[in-house]
Amino acid sequence: MNLFDLPLKVVNIGLESFYESLQDQDVICAHVVWKPIAGGDLRLAAILDVLNQ
Repeated sequence: MNLFDLPLKVVNIGLESFYESLQDQDVICAHVVWKPIAGGDLRLAAILDVLNQ
């Protein structure tokens, strides 16, 4: 497969330490800062959803 002959390109979502590790290895990468809505609190997320409508 040609897939494994191509340079690795990565999109990292969440943990910045993974992104930094990829950068240290000269991997082409992008980091997306992402956190769960309302810090993962389902009740608060539901309230925000209602307010957003």
